[in-house]
Amino acid sequence: MDVKSLIDKIFQKGREKGLSDMEVYYASGTSLSLKVFQKDLDTYNLSESEGLSLRGTYKGKMGYSYTEKADEASIEQLVRDVKENATITDSEDEEVIFEGSKEYKRVNNFNPDLSEIGEEEKIEFVKELEEEAFKADERIASVQACVYGDGMGEIVLSNTKGLFLEDKSNIAYTYISVVAKEGEDIKTGLAYRTGNDFSKFKAKEIAREAVEEALALLGASPVKSGDYKVIIRNSAAADLLEAFTGIFSAEAVQKNLSLLKGKLNEKIASSVFTLVDDPYMEGGLASRSFDGEGVACKYKKVVDKGVLKTYLHNLKTAKKDGVETTGNAGKGSYKSSIGISPSNFYVEKGERDLNQMMADIDKGILITELQGLHSGLNSISGDFSLAALGFLIEGGKISRPVDQITVAGNYFEMLKDIEETGSDLKFGLPGGAYIGSPSLRIKKLSIAGE
Repeated sequence: MDVKSLIDKIFQKGREKGLSDMEVYYASGTSLSLKVFQKDLDTYNLSESEGLSLRGTYKGKMGYSYTEKADEASIEQLVRDVKENATITDSEDEEVIFEGSKEYKRVNNFNPDLSEIGEEEKIEFVKELEEEAFKADERIASVQACVYGDGMGEIVLSNTKGLFLEDKSNIAYTYISVVAKEGEDIKTGLAYRTGNDFSKFKAKEIAREAVEEALALLGASPVKSGDYKVIIRNSAAADLLEAFTGIFSAEAVQKNLSLLKGKLNEKIASSVFTLVDDPYMEGGLASRSFDGEGVACKYKKVVDKGVLKTYLHNLKTAKKDGVETTGNAGKGSYKSSIGISPSNFYVEKGERDLNQMMADIDKGILITELQGLHSGLNSISGDFSLAALGFLIEGGKISRPVDQITVAGNYFEMLKDIEETGSDLKFGLPGGAYIGSPSLRIKKLSIAGE
């Protein structure tokens, strides 16, 4: 049975059982993961998934249920579970089924060429990636991880108010982590690529990047403790932004879990800091035309030249605040309830590259990696204390590698202390969102070393 016919039968059964407004969220997908270790294919995982969720109104309350079996036999139980869930819910929040936006901008996130690439070619690529790392330098002692993966997903969102939306996307990613050894000194380096154009995955280039990262850190030592001017390199800045993304969620604000509460249209960051949520970004791995509730997505500046312009909303939080939704309803999978998620979420880039940003720093630190992001920060207070790696900047240039340091500060204060954003915008590995940042030059951060 096709998906549309199945959904029609679910709605029919729901009406018979007393449900009023209903919505079905159907998702299916395939994913492949390959891992090579010492020239052999160590891991091969190919998986398929399919399922759907139903939410519906029963006696004025919203109920939820889902099934991993998207077939006719599951309909009865699905509807029964929604009724039961609606009966026992104690939430006073009013939830609505959305009738649809006036128009939806077309987003093409599916590259048919990727699905034409055979498995043998993918296996050869990931083997070559490992081989190129060892060939690049004799100091490469081992490869910790050498992975290629891809996936394809389809979503259908349909409701009893006449909405029927479809989305299809695919994505590929690869990463390699290498270990360089010189004497007793051991350092690691990581490089990755994401996208849905396999032809842009160049094994030699990616391996070389990881190797150079590791080699550059050999001979690292701490610096003296103190306050330093700091540049947080793009990839590390994106990781930090990802850790604090939740502060921009209206849900967090309404639950008093964000210090940005009551700060709309106020200056919360430096004038050089603009934060964008762009669901239509060319090549954006979180690009989409509609959100998890079927609302048309839209481009927005969340922070514009330091001024907080909006929180990220879904229908429920928008209704609570008496504003329009921003089209940021997040649904991680068909099993998930509705939350809030950005799309392609990034800090706007500036004019100068990393070398130019360093040129007028007499003494400072370039941070290339932040560690312990899940345990070393508090997203509510904004405080962070994180182990870091990087380089000492002296006389406008990198003078030596640095390790065994801890960088500490407060994210909300740091946003105000950004002096410059670089021209080197880079995105991290995609999760629920696709988060990016250029390098950020910070007036002052506390560094604990020796």
